[in-house]
Amino acid sequence: MKTFIKGLVLAAALTSSHVSADNKTLNVYAWGGYLPEKSLKQFEQQEGVTINYSTFENNESMYTKLKLLKGGGYDVVFASAYFIEKMGREGLLTELDHAQIPNMKDAMPSLLGQAHDPKNSYSLPYIWGITGLSYNEALVPEGVSRWADLWDKKYSQQVMLIDDIRDVFGMALILNGFSINTKNEKEIEKAYQSLVALKDNVLLYNSDAPHVPYVSGEAALGMQWNGNAYQGQVEMPELKFVMPEEGAVLWMDNFTIPSGSNNKALAHKFINFMYQVSDA
Repeated sequence: MKTFIKGLVLAAALTSSHVSADNKTLNVYAWGGYLPEKSLKQFEQQEGVTINYSTFENNESMYTKLKLLKGGGYDVVFASAYFIEKMGREGLLTELDHAQIPNMKDAMPSLLGQAHDPKNSYSLPYIWGITGLSYNEALVPEGVSRWADLWDKKYSQQVMLIDDIRDVFGMALILNGFSINTKNEKEIEKAYQSLVALKDNVLLYNSDAPHVPYVSGEAALGMQWNGNAYQGQVEMPELKFVMPEEGAVLWMDNFTIPSGSNNKALAHKFINFMYQVSDA
């Protein structure tokens, strides 16, 4: 779901990608496997349009591509809360017309008016959740209950981390008793050193389908999003999900409309529709 692409590789990807600009195509940019296919098909039929669904693996690669495209190329982009303020400040996002999204009334009130976008000028909440601990009970019969358990040397080359800098650094900050939003350089440095110490235990990073390495037996324990934890447990009941004793990492993903979108009216319709189907 979530890989940095740099230099000529990214340039080549941009020039070779086919992003439709006609008003019968809605270009959506999100994580893979993120939106219900049934809902996408329903919107296509309702509006007589085609959805061109492109994916990214992390917020950083999404931002890099949108920046290079100067806010163009896509009509709806899903972004995590910690990127909204930056993208809005840099002119990459359209100011939303709330009158075109009447179903936003169904959004959880506690998710509106957050610090990253106090007036929800550029974003509206889609989903929220937590990043916690996951482990395969068959491989880790003793279980784990703390972030600190991932640092145990007996788990060398068995740990999977989410491929998301906010989640990983957030875990290290919480481990050390700091706020995930700290700007204190000494606290950030201490969290960084904690991650350096974890390096030998880390087998891989994944955010495209982070339940898969556990289900396949490739990873024994590590980080997990609550939604993917549920997916994993459906496939393998031995896969456990735990709220760490030190505290979980909270996250929220949001609807945004890039400033260079050629289909802003259709994008507003899509956001409004998604609130309708999520409420059904």
